[in-house]
Formats: sequence, structure tokens, C-alpha cells
Amino acid sequence: MYRALADRDGSFEGIFVAGVKTTGIFCRPACTARTPKPENVEFFGSPREALVRGYRPCKICRPLGRKGEFPDWLKPLIDEVDADPSIRLRDRDLRARGLEPSRVRRWFLKSHGLTFQAYLRSLRIGRAFGRIRFGDKVSHAAFDSGYGSLSGFADSFKKTAGFAPRMSPQGRVIAITRILTPLGPMFAGAVAEGVCLLEFADRRMLETQLARLRRLFHAEFVPGDNPHFQALSDQLEEYFAGKRREFDVPLACEGTAFQKKVWAVLRAIPYGTTRSYQEQARILGDPRAVRAVARANGDNRLAILLPCHRVIGKNGRLVGYGGGLWRKQYLLDLERRNP
Repeated sequence: MYRALADRDGSFEGIFVAGVKTTGIFCRPACTARTPKPENVEFFGSPREALVRGYRPCKICRPLGRKGEFPDWLKPLIDEVDADPSIRLRDRDLRARGLEPSRVRRWFLKSHGLTFQAYLRSLRIGRAFGRIRFGDKVSHAAFDSGYGSLSGFADSFKKTAGFAPRMSPQGRVIAITRILTPLGPMFAGAVAEGVCLLEFADRRMLETQLARLRRLFHAEFVPGDNPHFQALSDQLEEYFAGKRREFDVPLACEGTAFQKKVWAVLRAIPYGTTRSYQEQARILGDPRAVRAVARANGDNRLAILLPCHRVIGKNGRLVGYGGGLWRKQYLLDLERRNP
């Protein structure tokens, strides 16, 4: 834990906070403040434990908030955009609101992988896609989204969605958003049928999984809203609070016939229990398919919802979890504490 603190390793978010005895404050693992000496640090499993021991939250890393939350200086702008996704904001408009455009740009690039202007454009396109798909005229959707010309709207739409606006009734996009959890931000993706993606934002294979979903659904990812996101967020909140054992949010699981069988068996593992890959293979009726089962588990793109964290090695050791073994341990401990 001290090595993670010294390296400012954000992958340990949710596992511990560090109390600094000489200052009386406690920090996240990735806090950018100067690293204290080892003898001046003690570690706690949660902010509550640090508070009970008399430590104050650090003003630099804000350990009482969740990693990935919008910073206070940005929240008014986000609220404004949420209220009117068609809004157009140039650099001069940001300055008029007391915001430095370069700071806003850096935050969006770091947190979302795209600039603020690209984020706004994607929100407008996602909203327009929904309107056109359900019968609205392209011209109405274009002008109501803040575009001054149909050609400009068509070019922007095709660049983002991968097809022309007139193809919206047949076309598809995957809405994508971030959901904050005690283990760090997660990316969620959804189509009309249900949730098709839930992965930790720092998973190494995330780009590969996104590419597979694009191919499976013949769709592009567009930041925006989807009716399934609120239910997903609420149910994850209840799960991490120890108040939910099963998820009933609709899922859209695209894959091979074998993968779907493996995922069905995966979903049937009871809350708070574990199985080995061998047990999964036996339930599927092919005890020799252990490696194939493990590969199918690894291709699961719905972390927690399809509980691959409940699959362990036959010797009882933790193995193979895309979000990191420490997260796997956290989830298993969470479920064992709430039998």
C-alpha cells in the first residue's frame, strides 16, 4: 500500500486511504501531495475509519468524493449542458463563465478521452439520432440541435454515428456514459434492448472490448443518455451498499452460442458463493472445456452484472479478473459480509 501511495497508483482506488500522522489528514492512493515517510502513514479500509480515528479529508484529492466525479469548478457548466444539450459554447463563452478553456479541455481529455467541444457535439448527435429514429424530420432535429445548416449537421452526424441521418431508423448507436462506484469509474453502454457494456474505466482490454461491440452491434459509441442507465446506476448503488443480490436491468449480450451458454451459467452463480472453472465446465456438460470456459469468462463485457468475479481457481486462489484481482477480492468480501 505504501508503494502504491508513493507511485500515486490510482488503480488502488477503493481499497485503502492513507492517514498522515504528521498532518492529521487522509488521502486517496493517487493523491498528488508530497509522499510522507513510511513511519508517518497508517492505512484504513475506508474514509469512515480514517474519520473515526480523527483524520481530516485532504483538500487536494478530496477522498470523501468518488473518483471520477465532476470537480466543483466544473459542475455548474455540466448542469447547464445537461439542461440544454443543444447549447453551443465557444472559448469566449467559457471565459464569460469564469472558466479557462484549456483547463476544461484537459479535464475532458483526461476523463473522457475527447475534448469538451467533441463531447458537446456527441451529445447533440445522440439526441438527434433518437428523435429521427422515432419519426422526427431530419431538418427539425438538425435545427433544434443548434446546427445552422443541414449539410453541416449531416457531416457531423455521419462522422460521429457512422451513417447518414436519413439512415437513423435502420442504424444503431450505443449510448455510453460513466457511472461512479466505490471501486472507481465504470463505462456503461446501452442499446434499446438493454445494457451491453459495464467495464472498469482502467481495464487494459477496454479498447478491444469496445471494438468488439462496434462489430457485433454494427454501431458506433456516442456519449449520451439511455433509459437503462438510471436503473443500472440505482441497482449498482444498492449492490455496493449490500442491499441488492440480483440485477434485473435488461441486458444485451451479443456473442457466440457457446459464450452465451457460459454467461448464462455465470449469471446463475448464487450471490456470496464461488465456483471453479472446472465446475462451470461440468455444469455445461463438457468437463474438458475448462480453457474455453475461461476464455468466454474473459470475454464477458458486463462486469458485476455477469458475476465472473465469483469464478476462482480449483485450488481456491483468485485468478483472471480484467478489473484487477484486488477488485475481485473486494467484491467477494462485500458479498460475504452481506449473506
